[in-house]
Amino acid sequence: MLTILGFAMIATFLVLIMMKKMSPIAALVLIPALFCVFVGKGAHLGDYVIDGVSSLAPTAAMLMFAIVYFGVMIDVGLFDPIVRGILRFCKADPMRIVVGTALLAAIVSLDGDGSTTFMITVSAMYPLYKRLKMSLVVMTGVAAMANGVMNTLPWGGPTARAATALKLDASDVFVPMIPALLVGLLGVVLLAYVLGLRERRRLGALTLVETPAEEGAGARETETVLVGAGSGTGSGAVTGAGPGEEAPSAGGSGAGTDTDAQDDDFRGLDPDRPTLRPKLYWFNALLTVVLLTAMIMEWLPIPVLFLLGAALALTVNFPHIPDQKARIAAHADNVLNVSGMVFAAAVFTGVLQGTGMVDHMAEWLVGIVPEAMGPHMALVTGVLSLPLTYFMSNDGFYFGVLPVLAEAGAAHGVSPLEMARASLVGQPLHMSSPLVPAVYVLVGMARVEFGDHTRFVVKWAALTCLLILAAGILFGII
Repeated sequence: MLTILGFAMIATFLVLIMMKKMSPIAALVLIPALFCVFVGKGAHLGDYVIDGVSSLAPTAAMLMFAIVYFGVMIDVGLFDPIVRGILRFCKADPMRIVVGTALLAAIVSLDGDGSTTFMITVSAMYPLYKRLKMSLVVMTGVAAMANGVMNTLPWGGPTARAATALKLDASDVFVPMIPALLVGLLGVVLLAYVLGLRERRRLGALTLVETPAEEGAGARETETVLVGAGSGTGSGAVTGAGPGEEAPSAGGSGAGTDTDAQDDDFRGLDPDRPTLRPKLYWFNALLTVVLLTAMIMEWLPIPVLFLLGAALALTVNFPHIPDQKARIAAHADNVLNVSGMVFAAAVFTGVLQGTGMVDHMAEWLVGIVPEAMGPHMALVTGVLSLPLTYFMSNDGFYFGVLPVLAEAGAAHGVSPLEMARASLVGQPLHMSSPLVPAVYVLVGMARVEFGDHTRFVVKWAALTCLLILAAGILFGII
C-alpha cells in the first residue's frame, strides 16, 4: 500500500504542476500532507516536516546568500564583459547562443555546485535570450542537462556517494566513466545545436553590427546593435523575421521594435545603471575566484562561505547602508521564491522518507527485476537510476537502493565497480528533479514555470542518460 501511495503522491504532484493547477510551493506542501493523512500517520506530520526542514536548512541558507552574492555581482557589472563577449562571439545567432549555453554551463560546473553553475549561466545568458526573444525553457533545459553530466565529477556528489556506499575508491569509479560521460556531454552539445537551429528558424536571421554611439559619448565609441534581416539599424534594436517573412524596420515604431529603454529585463548590458562599480571590477573578480576556490577546496561550509562573501561584497561595493538595503530588497523576490521552494520540498522529502514510502518504492522496484536479469544487473541499475534518482534524493538512492542492487549483482558475478558506474547514468535527469534545490534557482532566475521546464527537459534528459548508458556498455565500462 505504501508503494502505491508513494507513486500516487509523486504522480499527483507532477501532473498538477505540469498542468499548472497548483504552484510548485503549494503542491510540495499540500499534496504530501494529504497523503500523510491517507497513510494514517497524520499525527507525525510535524515530526516529518521538521526532520526534512532540518536536513535542507543549510542548503536553503546557502541559496539565500548565494543569490544575494551573485545578484550583487550582476548589479556591479562583473558579468557584463562575459555577456558582451558571448554576444559578439555568437553574432546574434540563436544556434550559437544555445550551444554557448551548454558549453558555459559545462565549464562552470567544474566547481561541483549546481546552484552556482545555474546562477552564473543564467546571469550571463538570460539577457541574450530575452533580447532575441528566444525560448527560456531551452536555456534552462540545456543548462540542466550539461550540469547533470558534469555533476558526476568526484567532488560533485554522486560519484563520492556511490563509492562510499560500496566501499570503493572514487577515482576507480569515475576515471573509466570519462569516455561515456564525454559522449553524454557531446550529446548535450549536439542537442543544443539542434534546438538552436530550431530557434533560428523560428526567429529568422539576426545580425550584429557596430554603430557610433550617440553624440557626446566620444567619436571612437560604438554600441552593439542587433537587427533583423533586411531591417534598418536603430539604437539597441532587435527584430526578427520568421522564414519567408520580412522583418520590420528596427528604427521605426512598429510592434517589432524593441529598444533598450523598453526592455527592462535586459539589464546585463545596460551601461547606465547606477549600481555599476567599474573601479572595483578586479576586486569583485578576485573575490569571486577566491570564493569558488574556497568552495572547491572545502575550506569552510558552503553556506558560511556565501554568507561571508555576500556580506563582504555588499560592504565594499555599497558602503552606505541605504544602498545595501536597496540591493537586498532588489533580490528579495528571488531569495524568497527559492528558499521557500526548498523548505516546501523539505515537506515532500520528509513525508516520503518518514512514512517509509520511499523505502517501499525502492524495494518494489528491486523486487520486480526478473531473476534472468541477474547477470545484467549493471544495465538494470543504469536504467533504474533514471526514475529512482528523479523521484528520490541522491542520498536515498546511493545509500539506500544501490547497496541492495549491488548485492543482487554480486550474486551473479557483477562487480561493485560496474554497479557504481551504472548508478551515475541518471544524473542528467536527476538535476531537473523537483527534489533538487538547485533547479529552483535555475527556473527562478530564468523566470520559467517549473512545470514548463519539466515538460521540456524530461524527454531530452532521459535520452542523454540512455546515451551515456549505451556508450558505457559499448566501451565495456558497464
